[in-house]
Amino acid sequence: MKTNELIKASKYLNDKNINRGSSGNLSFRSKNGFIITPSSLPNDKLTEKNCVQMNLDGTYQNKFKPSTEWKIHRDIYVKRKDIYAIIHTHPISSTAIACMNINIPAFHYMIAVAGGDNIRCAKYATFGTEQLSKNVLKALENRNTCLMANHGLIVIEKDLKIALKLTEEVENLSMQFLQILKSGKKPVLLSKNEMKKNIKKIKNYNYGKI
Repeated sequence: MKTNELIKASKYLNDKNINRGSSGNLSFRSKNGFIITPSSLPNDKLTEKNCVQMNLDGTYQNKFKPSTEWKIHRDIYVKRKDIYAIIHTHPISSTAIACMNINIPAFHYMIAVAGGDNIRCAKYATFGTEQLSKNVLKALENRNTCLMANHGLIVIEKDLKIALKLTEEVENLSMQFLQILKSGKKPVLLSKNEMKKNIKKIKNYNYGKI
């Protein structure tokens, strides 16, 4: 992956109204660590020069500071060798559910895109802290996406293209789940056995890779 892909992905999320202003952060794994979007800079002002190359020890050389959530990105890359791209956003519907501190259950078969039979919500911790990073890593066990309590959404994938598609899909599922919650009725949930079938089928048809 190249830094210009990071810029395009950031602006795409803005155009889709998934991120706004300087909210959220994106990164991809590089040879010596990872490249991440800077802190407090509006997404429409991003350039290749102000994206930050970080080492896994947390050091960097750039006049711009890395996103305050760089610890989460670093810790994911260290623990998950299969992950090469990370997108953290504050989309309306996903964030609304995250503020309820609840998981999204298997109300729809496409929940399987998360890698399991639900989309977990990581416990709350102050942004930019080691504790938040630990909470997110726990929620991402055997998953490639999770909500962050009172905060937003994070997606981890093999490349930015797949991560973008998954981000949009989770926000779409969140919109659907919110509609169910607003109705006051409980959704009929799919069984664990049925979800195992869905997870296998989605893996086999390479969701998001085309």
